[in-house]
Amino acid sequence: MNILIVRVGAMGDVLHALPAVAALKRARPLWRVDWAVDPRWAPLLVDDERGPVVDMVHLVPAKEWSKSPLSPATLRSVIGLRKELRTEHYDLVVDMQGTLRSAVIGRLAGGHDFAGYSDPRENLAAMLYKRKIARRGAHVVEQGAALLGEACGMELSPGAVEIPRAQWAEEWAETVVTRPMCVLAVAGGWGAKQWPAERYGALAIELKRMGFDAVVNAPRKEDAIAERVVASSGGAARIVVCNVGGLISLMARTGLLVGGDTGPTHLAAAMGVPLVALFGPTSPERNGPWGPGAMRVLRDAASVTTYKRTAEPDAGLMKLSVETVMQAVRELIKR
Repeated sequence: MNILIVRVGAMGDVLHALPAVAALKRARPLWRVDWAVDPRWAPLLVDDERGPVVDMVHLVPAKEWSKSPLSPATLRSVIGLRKELRTEHYDLVVDMQGTLRSAVIGRLAGGHDFAGYSDPRENLAAMLYKRKIARRGAHVVEQGAALLGEACGMELSPGAVEIPRAQWAEEWAETVVTRPMCVLAVAGGWGAKQWPAERYGALAIELKRMGFDAVVNAPRKEDAIAERVVASSGGAARIVVCNVGGLISLMARTGLLVGGDTGPTHLAAAMGVPLVALFGPTSPERNGPWGPGAMRVLRDAASVTTYKRTAEPDAGLMKLSVETVMQAVRELIKR
């Protein structure tokens, strides 16, 4: 079988789809499995041309398309992707994202079969599937395994995944890492998921007293949230700027992570890094960290599950104090 997975982004979503694909690759090692993904997240899947789970990636510059959807450059890019996908003659395409864009990308591939959820995130996507599969499972990782398994005609049990590590990133990480190190994943997809930067700063002070080097990962220089954390920590925290490849190698040398429902938290979980996750409006039962390591997930009873991208901080998340988080850290270290 020649299979294409469509899961363009974002980081946490790609990581949550990986256990199903890894399980398929273990069950059918001779099958070819490729992936259509945004270039930003490709290092999660492959190093150079191939990865531990995926044979090849097709780069989908979704962010660039969104900036100028009707431009000639975007049209050329879409046509080029269609030609690239159809060259591979896929037997099966599985849309693990469930948006209209991901469904269109799946149809562009021209596969013999095309499967997706019967209740995708965007209803119009279901109109493009040849097979509609009912969603099963509580966590999105379980749902992905059920979807891919039924599409392939087998039962799949999601398990641990291997994340590729680039040589350049390994060498870079050795120059910036101190041990023991705690990464603070302070960003969030939207404001309601964001624990206050000032509390992360106070947390960094406590972590430093415990002997940790508190590191705030940032995707770019002059990252406003990361700078606020460092400022409020009085210098107890420091910023490390890195792309996804660098973050993978940084995480491989991390002893502890504290963060919200954000990509680096899910990366730490996938790599078995002990972590404390701070959840607010999103449900940890559905979207929580998934992996083999020790973890504590904190969520106050005042948090109401909603996936609306609001800027106002979640009331329940605001009730999580620095001391509550530090208590979870101490318990995790004791374990």
